[in-house]
Amino acid sequence: MTSAERSVRVLAIRLDSDGDLLLTGPAVRALAATYDQVDLLVSSSGLQAAELLPGVTEILRFDAPWSGTEPPPVSAEAVLDLVAGLVARRYQLAVIFTSFHQSPLPMALLARLGGVRRIVAVSEDYPGSLLDVRHKRPPGLHEVEAALDLAERAGARLPVEDDGLLAVRRPLPAVPEPAEHTLGVGGTWRQRSVVLHPGASVPARAPLPEHARAIAARLARDGWDVLVTGSPSERDLTAYVAGGHATDLGGLTDLAQLGAVLESAACAVVGNTGPAHLAAAVGTPVVSLFAPVVPADRWAPYGVPRLVLGDQGAVCRGTRARTCPVPGHPCLASVTPEQVSDAVTRLTRQPPRAPAPTGGSHAEGWSS
Repeated sequence: MTSAERSVRVLAIRLDSDGDLLLTGPAVRALAATYDQVDLLVSSSGLQAAELLPGVTEILRFDAPWSGTEPPPVSAEAVLDLVAGLVARRYQLAVIFTSFHQSPLPMALLARLGGVRRIVAVSEDYPGSLLDVRHKRPPGLHEVEAALDLAERAGARLPVEDDGLLAVRRPLPAVPEPAEHTLGVGGTWRQRSVVLHPGASVPARAPLPEHARAIAARLARDGWDVLVTGSPSERDLTAYVAGGHATDLGGLTDLAQLGAVLESAACAVVGNTGPAHLAAAVGTPVVSLFAPVVPADRWAPYGVPRLVLGDQGAVCRGTRARTCPVPGHPCLASVTPEQVSDAVTRLTRQPPRAPAPTGGSHAEGWSS
């Protein structure tokens, strides 16, 4: 590669949530391995994950009015500020990463106004003069592979020593004190703890609270030290799920600290949401409670041992529904705590110690 090729300054764009950013990480590393500098344009909902991605030089933020679960109103000031920032940085190349149902064209227009010389994206719609490379996504690819495929169309490849899996910057911060106490010291923690993350930014992708509570109780009876995690807005949920069976870490971790907690666990039990991909990025096996509103072959945890549970043929399949369209949430309610217990055991090879006596009240069970 010539020095002229190495001097190209690239803007990678992903205007989605933390989980989407983590899935784009290998593609960002491919760009960073090929070009001299890679900056990343993200929304506020992806900022924490962006800060964890290796290979990124500078992070820019823009909350797009066409993207996200709660898009902001159109702001001429925000758009003009973004365009001015792109002009000042003189990007030669922009790669716009989107999910299969999203259009890159609004962002492509702003990148073109910002003076970006070459713009690459996947687009089903006619792009006019907005794209220099209009790529078609090959069928059957996971989101990680689709992003890498697009990066390759932009001239980037991972080095041979890069395994193409999800990754985060090191070192991760220390885990919060309650988790540190539960995880223990002396190298024994990884045989004892399981992270249960009961929430999701899309409600249809999360188990019912009473279901998650029953799972926590069953895992605790199996002998696991159960850590229940969640955002500050999920504190009531995590307290309810933890009950008297588990350690409640709701609201006590940012994304980097959550990564440290997940890395220190034998397994994670989580729906199709960002922490599932964070677990994969730190190498922790995942029991995926996967509601089929989006396809598991595109969005399941990537590159780590995993077991996907949930009725993948349910009527909500492929609807992209944000709230469950079927009373009782049957695609996940059909998964019993016993099935989760078995999946955790299979992924961790053996239970941590002899199960405690069953006991407890009927409320600790679960029936669909």
